[in-house]
Amino acid sequence: MNAEFKQKVYKQLLISLNEKIDSFQFALDELSISVLNETKSTAGDKHETALAMLQTEQSQIAEHLYEVIDHRTFFLQVNPEEVSETVRVGSLVRTSKGCFFISVALPKIVVDQIAVIAISPKSPLGEKLLGCKVGDKIEINSIQHVVEEIV
Repeated sequence: MNAEFKQKVYKQLLISLNEKIDSFQFALDELSISVLNETKSTAGDKHETALAMLQTEQSQIAEHLYEVIDHRTFFLQVNPEEVSETVRVGSLVRTSKGCFFISVALPKIVVDQIAVIAISPKSPLGEKLLGCKVGDKIEINSIQHVVEEIV
């Protein structure tokens, strides 16, 4: 792993976040159209129930959208060019059990045939990794990780 690899990981994770935002925004737009069409429909219990269900779904998707926007805002504060001898937010860490990007929790990505998992610094593993140096050992869920590299 090197700084160039870390940049690729950062860019791929940012793309992933932006795609999630676009997906939720698209779903909200579609639901807004459905709500408009439902309000134009004939009044009655059936239509009021359908409208209430659409509005509930709209509210849930909006909540997810705002959460992902918050994640992206936090993620954009990470400087992928910074390198530290200790693990901190923005570190790309290779342990004996895998590669982790300390930022926000996102699904696994594969960059240059290396699997990387973005984890929150508030996650159990993230909390244990923070402050570690190369050679440090941590244990989580009876699994021992040895910090092998920090970029």
